[in-house]
Amino acid sequence: MKNELLRIDGLKTYFYTNFGTAKAVDGLSLTVNQGNVLGIVGESGCGKSVTALSIMRLVKSPPGRIETGKILLEGQDLLKMPISEVRKIRGQMISMIFQEPMTSLNPVFKVGDQISESFKLHQGLSKREALNRSIEMLKIVGIPAPEKRVNDYPHQLSGGMRQRVMIAMAVSCRPKLMIADEPTTALDVTIQAQILDIMLKLKEEIGTAIILITHNLGVIAEMAQSVAVMYAGKTMEYADILELFNNPQHPYTCGLLKSIPRPDLREQRGKPLDAIPGVVPGLMNLPRGCRFSDRCNRVCERCHTEEPSLFEVAPGHYCRCWLYV
Repeated sequence: MKNELLRIDGLKTYFYTNFGTAKAVDGLSLTVNQGNVLGIVGESGCGKSVTALSIMRLVKSPPGRIETGKILLEGQDLLKMPISEVRKIRGQMISMIFQEPMTSLNPVFKVGDQISESFKLHQGLSKREALNRSIEMLKIVGIPAPEKRVNDYPHQLSGGMRQRVMIAMAVSCRPKLMIADEPTTALDVTIQAQILDIMLKLKEEIGTAIILITHNLGVIAEMAQSVAVMYAGKTMEYADILELFNNPQHPYTCGLLKSIPRPDLREQRGKPLDAIPGVVPGLMNLPRGCRFSDRCNRVCERCHTEEPSLFEVAPGHYCRCWLYV
């Protein structure tokens, strides 16, 4: 497609341990268009973060290994590139906001030096030029007194300010794709809203496409144009955002949407939220057939014996369920 930026086909990322093989991502296929936001949602342990690390070629080996698949960025397969070439792409064409900035930022370097690294590496700027650009980036992401903060160490900043520094680092070289892995985790709701507003503003200004990884469907509804629902390493449903919220097809997606608090609905007031029974299966002990079969309220005999494919239930709307054969 003309405006297709990233295509993932049949991605499999496994982790090999003494206790068995964990199939963290098992046959994932997704598409991200230029300037759009793709949301990836699901419970903890479903493979969202491993998908991001696979795209960035940051899966630690051992124990992890990308077994097969394609990750095409503007037609170039990142999995076939030597790692030296991938390093040149990181930060310049594709960047990532990690889940916990305190563990992603180097505690012994000033934040200005850490932002400057991208300018010096990818744009060949001098130390002074790179520092001035770093001050500009801190101003763009809303950090007050950037001339002072550029000389601070990560521990001197609040959680929200550290996350803004991570965003400044991610967009410093105006990448074509930004991956945000739970960018508002552990932040209060006011700071969450500010961080999301900054990301949307930057997307509009520089045209960066975003893969937004979260378990918060409310954030996805506000930010994304399309969404993939993951469970136990596989995509269970994939559709445009309005189609998914207005016409959810997979029982897992329906369960997630029913678990969202809706204070505007009178029938929900004073009642406990609906919850999906059970827990996500261990990746080294997956059930036969459909991976959601042990928790599904619409399960049939076939679900326990055969794994369903991803069926197209409407134009552009895909669902991995035997209900839609």
